[in-house]
Amino acid sequence: MGRAFEYRRAAKEKRWGHMSRIFPKLSRAITMAAKEGGQDPDMNAKLRTAIQNAKAQNMPKDNIDAAIKRAAGKDASDYTEVNYEGKGPHGVLIFVECATDNTTRTVANIKSYFNKAGGGLVPTGSLEFMFDRKAVFQFEAYEGMDLEELQLELIDAGLEEVEQNEDTVYVYGDYTSFGTLSHALEELKIEVKKSSLQRIPTSAVEFSEEQLEDIEKLLDKIEEDDDVQQVFTNIA
Repeated sequence: MGRAFEYRRAAKEKRWGHMSRIFPKLSRAITMAAKEGGQDPDMNAKLRTAIQNAKAQNMPKDNIDAAIKRAAGKDASDYTEVNYEGKGPHGVLIFVECATDNTTRTVANIKSYFNKAGGGLVPTGSLEFMFDRKAVFQFEAYEGMDLEELQLELIDAGLEEVEQNEDTVYVYGDYTSFGTLSHALEELKIEVKKSSLQRIPTSAVEFSEEQLEDIEKLLDKIEEDDDVQQVFTNIA
């Protein structure tokens, strides 16, 4: 599970290297969370997470505040969360999560990206069973940390797995445990750097470097779309 997530995380960071591309996505996530559960992050776990992730990408406080205020504006767009599933070059499976104010525009764009890459969309729900939906939390290892002790502290909150990669720790749980795990980490005074709901492939596939180049071209195109929030694949 960790290796698959690591690849997607590294690939996403590479593609989202330009702040001009990631900030609008982060702003949209903050606005949607604020509209859904209110503008107080202390009372809105989803908003708190969106702000946390924005800060991890060095998004300025003014931008964050503006995104929160935008949720109360009379002209604020009504965003809808929609998912699209498809097969890309070399049979790679791709799951696309979007937030859009115009589903007609979004589906046309996503369909175009797949078609031009020699792939295509599949019926909604076709790939659901190919991915496990997990709550994932990332934070820096702290002095005196004991992974076994941490596991015991988090097991009742829904912990499934803890991994450490050099100085970074990853905590995994079922997506339904996102809230309880988030609260448990807060209670332990652990400063989470990033947290999100990830779709991790149940059966990852190895691709050659040449095949990955073709796949990455499509993923780049998809993630450049302002309506796209997250993209997941079955790449090992």
